[in-house]
Amino acid sequence: MWLFLIFVAVPIIEIGLFIQVGGILGLWPTLAIVVLTAIIGTWLMRAQGTAQLQKLQASLETGKNPADPIANGAFILVAGLLLLTPGFFTDSFGLALLIPPVRQALIKAIAERMKAKATVYASASYTTTTRSAPDTVIDGDFEVVEDNINRKPGNSGWTRPEE
Repeated sequence: MWLFLIFVAVPIIEIGLFIQVGGILGLWPTLAIVVLTAIIGTWLMRAQGTAQLQKLQASLETGKNPADPIANGAFILVAGLLLLTPGFFTDSFGLALLIPPVRQALIKAIAERMKAKATVYASASYTTTTRSAPDTVIDGDFEVVEDNINRKPGNSGWTRPEE
């Protein structure tokens, strides 16, 4: 339901902002701003994305937790998608996500929310137990069933005649 509301509300907000900004600045300056934010956003996304990739590689080489560079990289990717989407509303969110303190605050908020919902099961010791089969005898009957001798064997390893 929330996703549907987002897909309906965001274009309506963008259209309204285009009309307002276009009425104040005119058509060409409005379009120039949209193209300029896409170019600047792409440049910032590439620069910050490369830096996060280097941090990720460094954390993997040293054995540190790579969660922070991965989360930052994901937010930078979302920021790039928002900046490439034409509009002022999405551009404002995209530019906000390219600000490192904003990203860190979002990562911290999401991590806290995930901690509150997570259930962790842990054991203090690792023990192994060996159980032996009980000395019970199960009585049963069997009957040998002969295969159809006239059937031609196939090519699989189970049915191919031995050579």
